[in-house]
Amino acid sequence: MEDALKSIEAGADALGFIFAPSKRRVTPEQAQTIIRELPPEVEKIGVFMNAGAKEIGRVVKKVKLTGIQMHGESDYPPEVYRYLSVRRRDSLRKIKTVIVQKAFEGLFDFYKAFDFNAVTKFVDTWLLDSGAGSGQPFDWYTTSWQLSGHLRQFVIAGGLTPENVGEAIRIMGPWGVDVVTGVEREPGRKDPEKLKTFVAAVRRAEQA
Repeated sequence: MEDALKSIEAGADALGFIFAPSKRRVTPEQAQTIIRELPPEVEKIGVFMNAGAKEIGRVVKKVKLTGIQMHGESDYPPEVYRYLSVRRRDSLRKIKTVIVQKAFEGLFDFYKAFDFNAVTKFVDTWLLDSGAGSGQPFDWYTTSWQLSGHLRQFVIAGGLTPENVGEAIRIMGPWGVDVVTGVEREPGRKDPEKLKTFVAAVRRAEQA
């Protein structure tokens, strides 16, 4: 709760609730308790790893999430996105994560792994990440060139800090940025000053 409220105070637009295996994992009940105290305009994003559509739908309904972030590949054929779109006719935001460990190789794997045309109509936003928990950024320059004209809306994650997020935004021009370790004082606990500094750096880059 404390970290959630400090994040909002710093100016975060969205909070992530991790339901995937992680040292930062929360239960739906814990997420419910926190979400009840959040302003309605803040997005509440559930993070899942290879979860089935019915399981995701159950948590979305119970916790009242406004969006989902889907990691992994094995359980996300186009049918999953189609099911979630049919079951949720409101504004549930669907974000699909793509790991870009090496810009060229990662993006080729991305296009091969998915029926891109079938999935794109159901995904609102793509999240480009350097790898789960890596704390290292991917090659922004190369990836930006590779993505040109392909993705209309994407978020970047992986190794972002208050010191480098402005440069990442300048190079990539993302719709949003996603940060975890870069604003923590220890695993699973946020640093209020890093939160403020990070959001301020993002706002400066937006204005520029």
